[in-house]
Amino acid sequence: MTWTIAPEPYDSPDARALWRAYYTEVSDRWYLLHEGRRTDPDELEREIAAADGSDLAPPRGRLLIARHGGEPAGTAGVRLLDPATAELKRVFLLPGMRGRGGATLLVAAAEDAARALGATELILDTRTDLVEARSLYTRLGYKEAPRHNDDPYAEHWFRKQLV
Repeated sequence: MTWTIAPEPYDSPDARALWRAYYTEVSDRWYLLHEGRRTDPDELEREIAAADGSDLAPPRGRLLIARHGGEPAGTAGVRLLDPATAELKRVFLLPGMRGRGGATLLVAAAEDAARALGATELILDTRTDLVEARSLYTRLGYKEAPRHNDDPYAEHWFRKQLV
């Protein structure tokens, strides 16, 4: 089985299904850690609808879909914040697809997409409980950096120069 990664509209059926899986996982992880429960279904639906991904559409963004053996397996997105800085968003692989090298390929493709948009730096934020994400970013050369946004759930901020 091989990986393929290609741009796709943020509102395609596969992109929407992967966004739902991503948001459900990160939201449930937060609520289970902090409140001992899963995300309220009504809240989940509101948040999924509110963050539709349109900020990842051309000309200032890109959403990439990873497929493994032709099946949708994950996402990564970039969006320009200014002419030189892009933000990495929605890096996610379905649980059954993890450990197969897809995350590294997704981030590399997102870096290429950011360069194609003109960015020379990629920034991101993540949470403390997303240990796997922090490990991935560090392994790929991202450096912890000062806070760059006011996201109430962000606890770690990273930067990487795109050479």
